[in-house]
Amino acid sequence: MPTYEFRCQDCRRLLRLTLSFAEYDEAAPVCPHCQSRNVKRRIGRIAIAKSEDARLDSLMDDSALAALDEEDPKAIGRFMRKMSREMGEDLGDEFGEVVDRLESGESPDAIEKSMPDLADGMGGMDDF
Repeated sequence: MPTYEFRCQDCRRLLRLTLSFAEYDEAAPVCPHCQSRNVKRRIGRIAIAKSEDARLDSLMDDSALAALDEEDPKAIGRFMRKMSREMGEDLGDEFGEVVDRLESGESPDAIEKSMPDLADGMGGMDDF
C-alpha cells in the first residue's frame, strides 16, 4: 500500500500514513504528537521504476550526450557520476577517485599518468 505524507499545522511535524487509495480520500488523520486534527496533506516525492535498459537509454540520449563537453573534465566527471547512479552498482574505489578528480578539474591525461595500473585488464585497441 502507498505511504502518504501529512503535516500537522499546529506542531509542524510530518506524519506518514500507509493507506489504501480508497482510504486516502476519506482520511482524517490525527497528529500522534499533539493530537491535533489540523493536518494537511503534503505532496511527497515519487519514484518511477525503470528497467536497466530504460536507464541506459536515457544516458545515451542524444540530447544528454550533445551537452557533454569532452574537453571539460568537470563535465566528464558529472556524466560518469550520473552513469554510475543510473547503473545502481558500486563501480569501486578507483572509479570514485577518478570521478572525484575529474570533477575537481584534473585532466584525464594527468589522472591516467598518476594511475598507470588503472587501464590494466580493461582492454584496449591493441588487444584486437
